Amino acid sequence: MPEVGCVQNGHASHCHWNRYRSGFSFDSGPVARLPTIGLWGEVQMVAGNEQVQVWDPLVRIFHWSLVAGFSAAYFSGDNWLRVHVVAGYTVAGLVAFRLVWGFIGTQHARFYDFVHPPAAVVHYVKEMIRSRARRHIGHNPAAGAMVIALLLSLTATALSGMALYGHTEFLGPLAGLADRLPDSAGGVLKEMHELLANLTVMLVLLHLAGVLFASLQHRENLVRAMLTGWKSKEVN
Repeated sequence: MPEVGCVQNGHASHCHWNRYRSGFSFDSGPVARLPTIGLWGEVQMVAGNEQVQVWDPLVRIFHWSLVAGFSAAYFSGDNWLRVHVVAGYTVAGLVAFRLVWGFIGTQHARFYDFVHPPAAVVHYVKEMIRSRARRHIGHNPAAGAMVIALLLSLTATALSGMALYGHTEFLGPLAGLADRLPDSAGGVLKEMHELLANLTVMLVLLHLAGVLFASLQHRENLVRAMLTGWKSKEVN
């Protein structure tokens, strides 16, 4: 991103050309800080550290809503069926949104930005183990693979849950299809749904381990980045 140095009132200022949005952003003062309105593509300078808005608001809302929705669905189980069903539908809706946003969203939200061939993912994991992995401003190849794995597992969990709900309660979008299954299918669907939910939990734990590992390796707070949307352009 080209940067033009400016001087105003005796203090160094910066004029940034934002390649994501048209026009210049301007700020002056001993600590240059560009206006922040929470949109993707904004740039700010804090104590000489250039930061860029990587995660747009919709990605962040999706992420934390998914955390809440899946947690509610998983821990409600059979004890609070209504909560479980509402949370399950919420997760399904969020996944559907993320699939669409992966094609039409902002740069780092799009699949082309973080989906890599399996060989590239394996190579990156090996480099991480050797503490030589290159830092990515968006999702790194391992994180990108985890995003896809979680979306697939969540989709399968939601669909199996809808099938089970339709078969046992005769409700939901798959009720007509599930009602045609034999009575013995209920047990199979229940076991499948629980298996897929537990698989998703395992993926979440791996995801958390990867976030912690990458945060320590690159000396940045990835959880805070997903809360605020901001990441340092360079990490010392």
